[in-house]
Amino acid sequence: MTAAPRPSAPTSAAPTSWRRAAGLLAGTGTLGLAYSLAESRAYTLRRRTLPVLAPGTPQLRVLHLSDLHLTPSTRREVEWVRGLAALEPDLVVDTGDNLAHRQAVPTALHALAPLLTRPGVFVLGSNDYYGPRAKNPARYLTRHGGRRRIRGDRLPTADLVAGLTSSGWLDLTNARAELTVRGVRLGFVGVDDPHLRYDRYPGSVRGVHDLTIGVTHAPYTRVLDAMARESVPLILAGHTHGGQLRLPGYGALVTNCDLHRRRARGLSRWWPGAGEVPPTSPPPDDAAWLHVSAGLGTSPYTPVRFACRPEATLLTLTPR
Repeated sequence: MTAAPRPSAPTSAAPTSWRRAAGLLAGTGTLGLAYSLAESRAYTLRRRTLPVLAPGTPQLRVLHLSDLHLTPSTRREVEWVRGLAALEPDLVVDTGDNLAHRQAVPTALHALAPLLTRPGVFVLGSNDYYGPRAKNPARYLTRHGGRRRIRGDRLPTADLVAGLTSSGWLDLTNARAELTVRGVRLGFVGVDDPHLRYDRYPGSVRGVHDLTIGVTHAPYTRVLDAMARESVPLILAGHTHGGQLRLPGYGALVTNCDLHRRRARGLSRWWPGAGEVPPTSPPPDDAAWLHVSAGLGTSPYTPVRFACRPEATLLTLTPR
C-alpha cells in the first residue's frame, strides 16, 4: 500500500510582505533624512514687493535676516550671509536668534560685517540669550514646543549687542528708534523675545514718520495685535523657521508659538484680533503687512529642513 504524500508546510506571504514594507519605509526614511540635511544648507534669497510707502516716496530695499543660529563651524552659511552685501540694501533688519554656541559671537559679527556698514536695526531671540540643548524632537511638534522651556547655558548676549551697536545698528529691545534712509523718515517699535516673555511694549510714539516698522523675534499674537492697534503698516518677525518641517499641500506642521501655521512664513495681513479668525478671512483695508522669515539656520541638534529652505528676504518697499 502506497503511503499518502505528506502535506506540505503552510506558507504565507505576510512575513515577506512586512519585511519588504519595512525595508521600503526604512529606505524612504533614509532618503528623506538625507534630503532634509541637504536642504538645510540650500540657502535661498527671496524677493517681495510691498506697497507701504506714501506716494512720491523713493523705493527702499530692506534685507530681512533671521535665525542664523551660528556656531564657530558654520562656514558655508557665514560666507553666504556675507555675500548678501552685494545686494546693497538700504536697510537691514535682524529679527534675532543669531547664536547657537557660546563662542559664536565673533562668528556672527564676521558674518554680518559687510552688512554692518549699512543702516540696520535688530532685536534678540531666545537663542541670543541661551544656547541650544539636546531635547526630544517630538516636543517641537506640540503646539508651543511644550509648556516648560528647556534652556541651555547662558550666552554672552552683551558682547553680541555691543558688537552690533558699535557698528551703528539700533537696538530695538523693548524700544523705539528713528532713522532717515534715502530721505524717508522711518520709525521703529521693537520688543524683546516674546517666546521667553521678555517683551515689554514700549511707550508712546515719538515724532512723525513716513513709515513705522514693527520688529519682533517671535510673532506671538499679543505683540502683533499691539503693533496693529498702533496702525504699524509693516511688521517683521522670525522664530518659526517656517515650520522647519512642511508637508506638500499642507504646509507647516507647527510654528512654535500661537501664530497659525498658515502664517508660518512669508507675507500675510494682520489686524487686531486676526489671530481669532481663519487666516483666509479677508483683511480690512488698513491691515498691516506681516512678514515672517523662515530664517537661515537650525539648532545644531536638529540640522534638518523639509520643504522649507533656509532663507533671507529682500523686501522692496514701494509707494502705495
